[in-house]
Amino acid sequence: MRNPSILIIYTGGTIGMRRDVSGILVPFDFNTIEQEFPSVRNLNVDISVHKMSPIDSSNVTPSLWIELAEIISHNYSHYDGFVVLHGTDTMSYTASALSFMLTNLAKPVVFTGSQIPMGIMRTDGRENLITAIEIAAAVDGEGHPRVPEVSLYFQNRLFRANRSTKLSAEALSAFDSRNCAPLAEVGVNIVYNTELIRRPQSWDEPLVTAAEIDNRVVVLKLFPGISPQILRTVLSVDNLRGVVLETFGTGNAPTADWFIDALREAVERGVVVVNITQCQAGGVFMDMYETGVRLRECGVVSGSDMTTESAVTKLMWLLGTKQDIDVLKAQLEVSLRGEITE
Repeated sequence: MRNPSILIIYTGGTIGMRRDVSGILVPFDFNTIEQEFPSVRNLNVDISVHKMSPIDSSNVTPSLWIELAEIISHNYSHYDGFVVLHGTDTMSYTASALSFMLTNLAKPVVFTGSQIPMGIMRTDGRENLITAIEIAAAVDGEGHPRVPEVSLYFQNRLFRANRSTKLSAEALSAFDSRNCAPLAEVGVNIVYNTELIRRPQSWDEPLVTAAEIDNRVVVLKLFPGISPQILRTVLSVDNLRGVVLETFGTGNAPTADWFIDALREAVERGVVVVNITQCQAGGVFMDMYETGVRLRECGVVSGSDMTTESAVTKLMWLLGTKQDIDVLKAQLEVSLRGEITE
């Protein structure tokens, strides 16, 4: 029986740094991974590395998402799984975007990174990397991948990519998924939440990648005292296509006429407005209170319990498909990749 083959795609980030002889942090050479970490050989996995031009994750743009999707598509038939090394600051955005951009995905794409550079003695990157490789290579009793979707592994937990968010700038357990249980939890053994893991309808469908991402969107977080001038200025940005509206509680917002009228005018111009909650857990229920009902009546779409990262990337992806706007709005309100609790 042949070993599973895994392609590591390095984009940059803390996990790719180590100290040189002078003590300066420099990029790590992942082509020598088996020499640096001999324990990788015990996984019985054939590893290849694709090194992109390293980028700080704060500088990530949709062009990187498209490049990543193309790399995975080009290598899809040659590898059993993929591990993407990414800076932590925007990893949930990139991982969420890839979950939507890779249609008919039937192989693991596991994102990971670290809070401490790989070359530091007590780095968390070593365990994150080795376990991400093990998860990407894991198969079930039928020989199918254990986790054939885009996921994010960090500090002993594997999350659905589009349900993850970074919650801490300092803790090693930097990521969480408040509205969706982990796909796997890692201790002495890796315990998979099999019932939760998404499986493709067919294992043989060709992978389809997004050709375009439309980033003409904005995130608007409501706060007490937001002024009519600020709201109208944001909504009148030239060529604006979409708004992720972060509302209070279960999707509530001011009921003042100026607020509702501004949103209605934007919707009538063809701007897609999706309503998500500012809360770390829970979701939007626009039929519960009058404030939510008024948003629904003026054409705002419910984002249910999507994360901000998921709502932003899903909206960009859907706008890039250039579908009929009513079809697009309907797709925003349903779960396409497990991003919404059903």
